[in-house]
Amino acid sequence: MQDLFAEQLKALRAASLDRHLREISSSQGPEIQIAGRRLLNFSSNDYLGLANDSRVRDAAIRAINEFGVGAGASRLISGTQSPHVRLERALAKWKGTEAALCFSSGYAAALGAIPALVTKNDVVLLDKLCHASLIDAAKLSGARLRIFPHNNLRKLESHLEWARREHTGKRILILTESVFSMDGDLAPLRDLIEIKKRFDALLMLDEAHAVGVIGANGRGLAAEQNVSDHVDVQMGTLSKALGASGGYICGSRLLIEWLVNRARSFIYSTAPPPAITAAALAALNFLSSAEGEERRLLLWKRIRSMQELLPRTELNKLCGAARSAIFPWIVGDEQAALNLAAALQSEGFLVPAIRYPTVAKGAARLRITVTAAHQEDQIRALCEAIKRMTKHE
Repeated sequence: MQDLFAEQLKALRAASLDRHLREISSSQGPEIQIAGRRLLNFSSNDYLGLANDSRVRDAAIRAINEFGVGAGASRLISGTQSPHVRLERALAKWKGTEAALCFSSGYAAALGAIPALVTKNDVVLLDKLCHASLIDAAKLSGARLRIFPHNNLRKLESHLEWARREHTGKRILILTESVFSMDGDLAPLRDLIEIKKRFDALLMLDEAHAVGVIGANGRGLAAEQNVSDHVDVQMGTLSKALGASGGYICGSRLLIEWLVNRARSFIYSTAPPPAITAAALAALNFLSSAEGEERRLLLWKRIRSMQELLPRTELNKLCGAARSAIFPWIVGDEQAALNLAAALQSEGFLVPAIRYPTVAKGAARLRITVTAAHQEDQIRALCEAIKRMTKHE
């Protein structure tokens, strides 16, 4: 048994593609502790600094005192507790939909929803840079899968023409993200909606990295562009800008009722802990407030600082056109990306290297994320370190 994976692991190490866990011995924040050393953290998706916010922590503590630690059962047995109901009502109101359904993670939301929406002989059309959860769910559904190049609407139209011609009467589902997790760029949402209407397709939008960042009170790209009513399925997470854990699907009441009956990752999973659910609700209430909007605007101030200070190289010409809190610093070679990450860590910055299969081979990078909790001098220090280490490129 010990030798079963030895050769495969050796091959991963030789290609600089092996992974290792790192233990963090502190709460999430702009500064974290690893192996007894404080590091400036530019790798977290805690965009609004809510993971350790007192309002969110206190809500979780109150829920533990009232409901205990675990939900004890799946949602359809006896695991639906008041915090779950309150959060789903608040999510639907916030997103402007008829209903919402929460899952244990964003991954579980995708794996539950997509196979419930499409089955064998239906068609899924998916942007090449979509998150692994969307890809895996599309494969799991058994539907015919076609991938179109990133944000390439002409190729998407070609796939739609093929689907309508070869699979007449079958359901067609377009999958995309509003903010793409590794590049930080946006989907051409208005154009996608025009196309999906023309071909009578369904559109599922993953707002994981837009929630809390884009649109008034962080309602996401669909809300910012006033097209929420034309997105059939809105997906998101509670584990990034909201600082808690879990995923959700928002949409029509009939859609949510169908998922309750057919989304296997929902039906066959123990309900999320009530404390985590209550924490997410507290974060959502904060985000919906005037103070929450101030925090979001502070995040954009920090984003603009990173935009201005991050140096430009031949591979990173687009760093000055940030559309989100994600800044991909492209390195290319996997080992070179690891070396740069290690060099930055030695100077007190945590910015892990992102490599294949998360990104394409030869497109290794540092994925820099900015949060509202960062200070201007912390951002400046990181940018100066990157400039110094890459000055010969």
